[in-house]
Amino acid sequence: MASGVDSGSNSGSQDPYSRLGITPDSGFEAVQKAKASALEAAGEDPQARAKVEVAYDAVLMARLRERQSGRVSIAAASASEREQQVNSQAAPSSGGSGVLTRLRQFSLPTPSGSAANWMPELSMVEGQGLVVRTVAGGLAVLLLLVASGTAELVLSLSTIGLFLSQVRRGRRPLPSLGWTLLLLAVGLGLGVLILSLVGAASVGLPLAVDQLQALPAVLLMLAGALLLA
Repeated sequence: MASGVDSGSNSGSQDPYSRLGITPDSGFEAVQKAKASALEAAGEDPQARAKVEVAYDAVLMARLRERQSGRVSIAAASASEREQQVNSQAAPSSGGSGVLTRLRQFSLPTPSGSAANWMPELSMVEGQGLVVRTVAGGLAVLLLLVASGTAELVLSLSTIGLFLSQVRRGRRPLPSLGWTLLLLAVGLGLGVLILSLVGAASVGLPLAVDQLQALPAVLLMLAGALLLA
């Protein structure tokens, strides 16, 4: 098998197997250990280290030629394949091959957008946040009840307030926006339902139609600002 290495691949006049201290039947681990030992023995001498690398490459080329000619055993072929894989991984990649290598090694992050991230936790806000939200919500309800024609303004401010409240409590913007719009829609739906149930009796009420319809949505969003986290 050593005859498969031509003289042009030898380091000087010494056979590459002899230079590495191995035999043609040496396995993968033995070849790698022999190369490492030879490089360590060469120290910082660039010429000696180059001869070791040349001998190592010559061994690989010899095994490749023997595989192509069908004169190598299955075990040696497997060892040669592993040697080539290690050698190609250790070699610095450039150009298109480097891009392909990075693409093969690239993996997408594990999606974290589970249902738990979208479902809010119900916990009463504490401290200064509780005072601010309660006062702001009370003023919004009061403005809606005493000033006719302010329903759209109060609904807009309540929607913005609920969204900002969730974000400040640590929720992501997209789930916060989703729950804000959901509570707004449910509240307006309740307002329409109340109007349909009250019917003609709403004529005698002190609230206008838009005020009566917006009131459930404002109250629901106030509760959301106090509880959703």
